[in-house]
Amino acid sequence: MTNTPDIQSKSPLSENPIKPPFFLLLVGGITVIAIVIPLIYLMIRAGSVSSSRELEQLINFIFNVRILRILWNSIGMAAACTAISALIAIPYAFLTVKTDLPWRRFWSVVSTLPLAIPTYVGSFALIITFGPRGSLVQSWLEPFGVERLPSIYGWVGTIAAITLFSYPYLLLSVRAGLQGLDPALEESARSLGYNSWGIFFRVTLPLLRPSIVAGSLLVALYALQDFGTPALMRFNSFTHAIFIQYQSSFNRSLAAALSMVLVVLVFIILFIEQRVRTNASYYSRGSGAVNKGRLIPLGKWKPVAIAFCCLISFFTLVLPIGVIILWLTRSSDIVATLQNTLVFARNSAWASSLAAIFATLLALPVAILSVRFPSKLSTLIERGTYLGYGLPGIVVALSLVFFGANYLPWIYQTMPMLVFAYIILFLPQSVGTNRSSLLQISPSLEESARSLGRSPWQTLKEVTLPLVRPGITSGAVLVFVTAIKELPATILLSPIGFKTLAVEIWDSTNDARFASAAAASFAMLVVCTGLTFIILSQEKKLNRK
Repeated sequence: MTNTPDIQSKSPLSENPIKPPFFLLLVGGITVIAIVIPLIYLMIRAGSVSSSRELEQLINFIFNVRILRILWNSIGMAAACTAISALIAIPYAFLTVKTDLPWRRFWSVVSTLPLAIPTYVGSFALIITFGPRGSLVQSWLEPFGVERLPSIYGWVGTIAAITLFSYPYLLLSVRAGLQGLDPALEESARSLGYNSWGIFFRVTLPLLRPSIVAGSLLVALYALQDFGTPALMRFNSFTHAIFIQYQSSFNRSLAAALSMVLVVLVFIILFIEQRVRTNASYYSRGSGAVNKGRLIPLGKWKPVAIAFCCLISFFTLVLPIGVIILWLTRSSDIVATLQNTLVFARNSAWASSLAAIFATLLALPVAILSVRFPSKLSTLIERGTYLGYGLPGIVVALSLVFFGANYLPWIYQTMPMLVFAYIILFLPQSVGTNRSSLLQISPSLEESARSLGRSPWQTLKEVTLPLVRPGITSGAVLVFVTAIKELPATILLSPIGFKTLAVEIWDSTNDARFASAAAASFAMLVVCTGLTFIILSQEKKLNRK
């Protein structure tokens, strides 16, 4: 968050609105319609009952005690992950922004890197390390008579894995809030006699409430949608129940009905998040001049703070990377394993690249409509692209399975269908970055180009696109990173014989082929980490504008 005020253009372009090009409206409209179709079809499929007996069966199934227990398990798991993430993220963000913690810049970067590790890869590492039988820790303790460790499966493993690899969502939100606070408020509290603890609890923490709530809701949403971790940890989550119902039942309407229950729950969370954003007040803090304030000396707490950062980094980075490399070296035929992994990596890169390219091509017209041609229609189009954002991958995949098998059998389980699923799920990431970049460019630059005789297309090519290139690149990379990690949609929609890194990790872990899972995990980790650094570099370019 910056201290610069929100600027709304009052140029001649905004005072005398120009009708948006038909091409932009056409692309934006088709995009929204394509995103809405699977969700509408899922609703129709869930409600496709032809008799009162089937309706009664559907109601009894949804309100079955077992289903309600699984739903409650998912809600409880999401709440626990959110609470523990807050206990990690808030101190971590405060240490890296407000204190004299040694190597603050290093810890700031390290704290975001767990986002590059899929939760199911982290789950694989935790199982290999702390599993009850045959794990690394159990083998180390076996000479001391320890034959079996307490089980990591179920609640403990699921909450640990999701929390450790999703807390950066909350950390980034809190860190942005801390960077945007006016130091004068804390200085005023200090002049009134408050010590550092009193300032934190009475001034800083209350002002961070919107950031904490927004980040917490993101973690809760992620936990509720996660599929791979609960499945690997043998936890009865709602996403896993939907997948099992789809695979084991001839009546696919029941799976669709479960999906709609999860959709309603997710939309409730998104509604809460929207209400929080709407009701939160943000005030201008001064004239926009940078005033970082003084850093709080940690004093005798400095070793404790360093130990805290080291502990979190060990479980989120050192442990998964170390376990992956260890099992990779244990492969009996490491050459063959790596050769297979290269094939899976090529498949993942191909599918994710297509998703990134097409998502960018579709997102840019939507962003231009939203920023340069504001109207109710452009707002509707822009908001419509976010419909898939709140849908779990398993729900989108099932809706496309139902829709494709019945109406588009010639593209069912083909690459276009898989890429389409990625676009539905991850298009908002590209729309958001493109829109943010456009908002930082004054419309007067484009108006000047047009006044010099440039056509709208020439202005777009010669002025707009070069200026928003960092945002376009960041959005494309973000779509690539999230698409390469997507598991349920890839499992259900991949072409026959087309295997990606995510699917290989899933299959190998279930079959106890840990060397193969380690090789695929290592390849994904290298790709995601490298691209995460690209995103960070693009964000720096945007912030310098």
